[in-house]
Amino acid sequence: MKQWRFFLPLAVFAAFAGLAAYQLNQPKDEFVQSAMIGKPVPAFAMRAASPDRPGLTQADLADGRPKLLNIWASWCVPCAAEAPQLAALEAQGATIVGVAIRDRPEDVAAFLARYGNPYARIGADDLSELQLSIGSSGVPETFVIDGKGVIRYQHIGDVRAEHVPLLLDELRKAGG
Repeated sequence: MKQWRFFLPLAVFAAFAGLAAYQLNQPKDEFVQSAMIGKPVPAFAMRAASPDRPGLTQADLADGRPKLLNIWASWCVPCAAEAPQLAALEAQGATIVGVAIRDRPEDVAAFLARYGNPYARIGADDLSELQLSIGSSGVPETFVIDGKGVIRYQHIGDVRAEHVPLLLDELRKAGG
């Protein structure tokens, strides 16, 4: 009867080791999905990050037309890689607004001069406040915002050529 007391710690350890092994064998999810999908963009107003484009406010995202909201930074290497795809989206009729994260105006201007400027508006998010409030996990990241200012879709990471049709489709869905 007393022998079970000797095996109890071993059984507890075996159960813990089995649970740990199971968790380690599960596929890794590297992306944090926003909890804001289906919710309105929080109130905000940002100054212009570039002298040739206006800043960005919550009202700009709720003007009746769906948009792509691109979170980016001049210091972000994948942001430079996605620039041709953003230009392709703009050429196909997508309205893109940008949020420059923790950036200086001169760096933003240099980035846009080098890689192009597909943005209708660019807001400066110096403290990543909007980025965090919409559940963005990093740069670059692109959100589809419907005409009422509600977040409908989140694309994590840089936009690649194969993502362009998907984003255009999500933008169409958000429009009607």
